[in-house]
Amino acid sequence: MGTFARGCAAITLGLALSSAALAQKVRLATSMGDIVVELDAAKAPKSADNFTQYVKAGHYDGTIFHRVIGNFMIQGGGMDATMKEKPTRAPIPLESRNGLSNKVGTLAMARTNVPDSATSQFFINVKDNHFLDQPNSQDGNGYAVFGKVVEGMDVVEKIRGVPTGNRGMHQNVPNEPVLIKKATLEK
Repeated sequence: MGTFARGCAAITLGLALSSAALAQKVRLATSMGDIVVELDAAKAPKSADNFTQYVKAGHYDGTIFHRVIGNFMIQGGGMDATMKEKPTRAPIPLESRNGLSNKVGTLAMARTNVPDSATSQFFINVKDNHFLDQPNSQDGNGYAVFGKVVEGMDVVEKIRGVPTGNRGMHQNVPNEPVLIKKATLEK
């Protein structure tokens, strides 16, 4: 390999390493333990930025995992312990065509039946949910994955197993609130 080729290879490797090192991580300190997620700003820039902005604003502090379906996912980020929905910013465009898949441990934006309706709510897949991926989805839109759990899957598993019931019009609500005490950006 010539000097130029070695130099290009070194630059490419350096860029790849710095991109990985710069991947934003967020710590969710929950009442059941900490979960650290790594955001994929390269493939889901709007979703990752949206999540980061909510973290910086303290929006997730005091919210709960309000929907837990043990063979599907755990959802949080929008309601307090009384099941009151917190105010949000405007919805973001759907980024489900980014090549990321709804696999175990991935982080995705929750939304309504309207594709571009995601605000603050997110979910963590507790099994492979490929039917939520855009190419496989019933509505042709799917759900945007924008990160993955890098620490605390044991905590996700504990949350997945909590007893749930109905609360008002909401189903699959943990009987004992699973609180997100604080969400912080990791250095």
